[in-house]
Amino acid sequence: MNYETTHIVYFSPTHTSQRVARAVAEGIGMGRRMETDLTTDRSEGIIRVEHELLVAAVPVYAGRVAPLALERLGRLRGSSSPAVVLAVYGNRDYEDALVELRDAVSRLGFTPLAAGAFVGEHSYSRPGMPIAEGRPDDADLEVARRFGKRALEKLVSVQGLQEVRPFPVKGHVPYREAGPSTPAAPVVDEALCAACGECVEVCPTGAVTVDAAGKVQTDKMKCIKCCACVKACPIGARTFDTPYTALLHAKCAARREPELFL
Repeated sequence: MNYETTHIVYFSPTHTSQRVARAVAEGIGMGRRMETDLTTDRSEGIIRVEHELLVAAVPVYAGRVAPLALERLGRLRGSSSPAVVLAVYGNRDYEDALVELRDAVSRLGFTPLAAGAFVGEHSYSRPGMPIAEGRPDDADLEVARRFGKRALEKLVSVQGLQEVRPFPVKGHVPYREAGPSTPAAPVVDEALCAACGECVEVCPTGAVTVDAAGKVQTDKMKCIKCCACVKACPIGARTFDTPYTALLHAKCAARREPELFL
């Protein structure tokens, strides 16, 4: 079967997964490209991907696929569709996330073709305590483009999806157990905040609202600590203060490179 369409699907609160997915798609270079952004899409309708090459990209949370990303990917249904899966992590470790993502798309009807783990700036990174600041950078994106080209070459080399053989991916099954999450949320400097609504627009869960008095409120029970609102604030009025920022800055400074599996 000849494929003419690449369908990118991503969950990407701070745009790192999005950038990697787009670079891989550029390397694939098919004539037609579709894009589905699940980041703030809270609808429940099925997304059918038929006779298209899927590029699915998600962030890693504590060595697993971000739970909300996994939930929203569950809307996909593949038919005669190969898949390139991408896990983007903040320079600590992706552990079992890539295996989990591969297995998830398999259950949804896709045939895994290739898998890659890429580094993106950590959500907790901030001025003075950077964690993989600026990544994916130009070098990462060039690796992603070359990886996309290799994935297409692999697809072209087989006569049908039934000939795509399973390939090893770093990670373990059963996946690492997810620990409990303590509710928390960014805080607002009300002296700076202009209630412009940028934070409301980018929040994946609707945790951020503006009340009747014109003050920004954040529901910590809905917050997934992605820090999209922090990074989107045009005047720096939002801060997510966690001791993990300093810890990750100290322990995860050494550059890690993309890891690819075909």
